[in-house]
Amino acid sequence: MRTPTPLRRLSLAAAASGVVALALLFPDPAPADVAGTADASRRAASTSTAAPTSLPERAPGLRDVMWVGNNWAGTASVVDARTFEVLKRGVDLIPDKAQELAEIRRNPVSLAYFLLIRYGPGEGHDQFVDDMFTTLDGRYLAVSRPSFADVVWIDIEKAAAGRTDSIVREQAMDGHRSDHMALSRDGRRLLVSDSTERQVIEYSMVDETLTDGTVVRLGDRLRTFASGETPHESNYTRDGEQIFHASIGLVYTPGDTPLLDGLKGDRWFQVVRNADFGIERRWGIGRELAEAGYPRMSSAVRPMAVSPDERYVYFQVSFFHGYVEFDTQAPDLNGKVDYTLGGIPEPRVGAVTRLVPLPNRVPNMLREKYVNDSAHHGLSIDEDGDTLCVAGTMDDYAALVDRASGRYRIFDETTTGHTYLKPYWTTEGPDNTCWISLSVSDAVAVIDFETRKELAFLPVGDHPQRVRAGVVTVDALAAD
Repeated sequence: MRTPTPLRRLSLAAAASGVVALALLFPDPAPADVAGTADASRRAASTSTAAPTSLPERAPGLRDVMWVGNNWAGTASVVDARTFEVLKRGVDLIPDKAQELAEIRRNPVSLAYFLLIRYGPGEGHDQFVDDMFTTLDGRYLAVSRPSFADVVWIDIEKAAAGRTDSIVREQAMDGHRSDHMALSRDGRRLLVSDSTERQVIEYSMVDETLTDGTVVRLGDRLRTFASGETPHESNYTRDGEQIFHASIGLVYTPGDTPLLDGLKGDRWFQVVRNADFGIERRWGIGRELAEAGYPRMSSAVRPMAVSPDERYVYFQVSFFHGYVEFDTQAPDLNGKVDYTLGGIPEPRVGAVTRLVPLPNRVPNMLREKYVNDSAHHGLSIDEDGDTLCVAGTMDDYAALVDRASGRYRIFDETTTGHTYLKPYWTTEGPDNTCWISLSVSDAVAVIDFETRKELAFLPVGDHPQRVRAGVVTVDALAAD
């Protein structure tokens, strides 16, 4: 694992700014597939009003696994979600790498953004794998690939066998980088953050026929909703009727002092109505924090965790070592409409109720040295809503935190015997477990929420980032 030095981090940030300027010198090329765009518009209009003729169900005989995306390697590792056996390492998620790079080099704008990603968010590396979700039948894996600005659907059995024809569908972003994704509770829809276009795009994860006769195929583009600068994480509510979404701003640019915070762009936390992708509520979290007595904090909502009753949202914000508790139903603290964001006034409900600080082990670190402005990047909650699992990114630890009291238990080299270097994601797994990617340790750790013990520490691949629960067919990983 190659980790940039502090001086190199500063030079990378400067280089990223230069590449942005280069990109702006060239106009974006015209869309290549006008007919495809028209078809997508018709499907979008239909899918917002028509229901499926039948709801998809999980196929029988599938194996529960955790997919680990090795961002810099462009591969995935597959782990049995219950036994913690690493079933497969090095599953190639960029079999088309040579073709993609050739196309990027032929387009000055694409090349400029490709280099921006490398020297900005990628810390000197290409970002080949960000997020992943499997289809309900366990046959395909949807993968967002930031450096290639796309999302692809991969035949798992072919990829596991090392075949280069594993991509069955590819969709390019309107912009120049793809990022976080979210899977609907019924497994039918996939949301992909289109990082440079201030929007989130919805795709189909199934083949289906809607009640109005519209045929929808795996990978079809359906709808979009508006976001702020650099859309980031989305989370569906349990009933699928709403989506919690946040944008994080220009986290890869220099100028990280509070006085220059406005240069980061619009950062919004919003509730999206799934029926028509309308925006129900939109908050400026920096303003809400100031209103609650915490001025000069960032507005960028990073990973979030939602309480079981979906009233409280817990989220990390840039540069803060800890997390924020936000009550979406509490009356606004001063009862006034203090701001308007993108034409939407401040909601009359929603308030910061608590800040939960956690140990800051790098108190003298310059903000410019934080990875993409993240003090902590990774947050999940147990099935009862009693305990939060935190990735202490810049602090090289993970923590289980009691939701009521804020008391925590730290997991690091001292407490476990192995390194927890730069944890970058947490997610809930089966049997009330928390899975943590340790990006510089090239490993994932598994912690039991109830016993508060580490259950496994598993070497995976180069720079593991996102970890997601999924399924595979019994035979999919058989070939070596």
